[in-house]
Amino acid sequence: MFGYGSLIWRPDFPYIERRVATVRGFTRRFWQGSHDHRGTPQAPGRVVTLINDAMLECTGMAYRLHADIVAATFEQLDYREKNGYERHPVELNFEDGSSTPGLVYIAQAGNFAFTGDAPLEELAEVIAKSIGPSGNNWNYLYELAAALRELDINDDHVFELEAVVRKLRADY
Repeated sequence: MFGYGSLIWRPDFPYIERRVATVRGFTRRFWQGSHDHRGTPQAPGRVVTLINDAMLECTGMAYRLHADIVAATFEQLDYREKNGYERHPVELNFEDGSSTPGLVYIAQAGNFAFTGDAPLEELAEVIAKSIGPSGNNWNYLYELAAALRELDINDDHVFELEAVVRKLRADY
């Protein structure tokens, strides 16, 4: 299982092992609306999804699951990721040069909650103000940025967005 957003810092499922991994051909972007966690149907927040880009890669966290609870784990994750995400097979590439097949949840363009690209300032405005049942949208961004820094993973999109949101929130 590959996590590139909240699954990095809050997996909420048991696992045997977790390792930093990279998937090639994707980039992490705040292009998915969040009607159920970091926003509401009336005022959706923004969360990350993976966007196809053959020239890029996304680094996150891979989890090896217990075989006897795989079905229950995916049932839980299917519910958690119900807002437009679907499971997709990917190749997980590790720092030691090894790789293995894995699964990832991706909210592809065309799903009901997909927002697509927007100017950084527009994304920041939404994230700075949105709140949902799982908390403030800005906290999701801050947690992701902190987790990426802790793992020494660079992501310009996340870090630039974080800087703009922190400035906006300081101005409130």
